[in-house]
Amino acid sequence: MRDLSELPQIASEALRPVDVEALAAPGDLRHPPRILLLYGSLRPQSYSRKAAEEGARVLRALGCETRFFDPSGLPLVDDQSADHPKVKELRALATWSEGMVWSSPERHGAMTGLMKTQIDWLPLSLKGGIRPTQGKTLAVMQVSGGSQSFNAVNQMRILGRWMRMVTIPNQSSIPKAWLEFGEGARLPDGPLYRRIVDVMEELAKFTWLMRGRKEYLVDRYSERVESAEAVHERVSLKNI
Repeated sequence: MRDLSELPQIASEALRPVDVEALAAPGDLRHPPRILLLYGSLRPQSYSRKAAEEGARVLRALGCETRFFDPSGLPLVDDQSADHPKVKELRALATWSEGMVWSSPERHGAMTGLMKTQIDWLPLSLKGGIRPTQGKTLAVMQVSGGSQSFNAVNQMRILGRWMRMVTIPNQSSIPKAWLEFGEGARLPDGPLYRRIVDVMEELAKFTWLMRGRKEYLVDRYSERVESAEAVHERVSLKNI
């Protein structure tokens, strides 16, 4: 029996369980899909965090395990070493995850610097030249203080491609987030909330589909013809 106690807005008969048998790869261990959620604001009333929290509730109802990274205290890239505790925490969560949600405010027509800093701290390569994000799924969301815009989600899609992630087609953009969330902490039922549900349903399905198959689906000829050492030397950040 599904637990929908966190989702008072949901029409329970319309939220269908994920058909795991139709999506899971042969031999899949069937543990809950592991989703990491990142948000791009440290404000006490962080609407990007609240939007991500709404998504996490839906993901849990669909059988996923969710974790958040609190970016408070994360240093600027290269201002501290990768041994910094917050950097190690972020990288460990990224390694743990099988999919991600990136939720950012739009500020000055772009994602926030905090959002970009979190993504920039994810290593481009481990030994062997394979990005730790390669083949993992990604959903992108944004909130705006004014009219609806898609600048932040479009930028995050570019970054997702660069990180070799499988960014799902659907996305969420919430205009006038301060008005939509109102005085409460929850987004009310309506088109914007239902879009978040759509996005999370799609992310859960794509994560089941990719998990156990990414080694084949994102395996690259160009990486097979080079030795692991040569690839690592070519793409290592020390050469940038």
